[in-house]
Amino acid sequence: MRILFLHGWHSIVGGVKPTYLIDHGHQVTNPALDDDDFSLAVQSAQEAYSHSRPEVIVGSSRGGSVAMNMESSDTPLVLLCPAWKNWGPARRVKSTTVILHSRRDDVIPFEDSVELITASGLPQESLIEVGTDHRLAEPEPLAAMLAACEAWDKPSGF
Repeated sequence: MRILFLHGWHSIVGGVKPTYLIDHGHQVTNPALDDDDFSLAVQSAQEAYSHSRPEVIVGSSRGGSVAMNMESSDTPLVLLCPAWKNWGPARRVKSTTVILHSRRDDVIPFEDSVELITASGLPQESLIEVGTDHRLAEPEPLAAMLAACEAWDKPSGF
């Protein structure tokens, strides 16, 4: 599966999460996103999207907001603790979105994701509570991210 992975603010390309997806057999495009200029980050993500034509977009924290603010047609989104209130104008997500978030996140409140799925008219099952912190880099959230991506590869979708 082709996956576009959009990293968080001050995160690095090739971190734990995209590497986990690669180690599980997926082709991952992981562009460097500008930390200072949000519109430039969205532009870089849009170019990577156009070039790689991913089957799923994963956005982590600020990368989740980048994913929400780019034109991605019907490509499913897997958002990890999305920082949508901190960056960009988008205030809703499309129906092909799943959010993974830890209730113990001390960077982006879990309630922000509850608010986002409610505003978007998504079912409660679209928000998966997992992990013990904002990073979601432990085995359980990594496996949940992989499962959420792979669920979109099935004919019936998530």
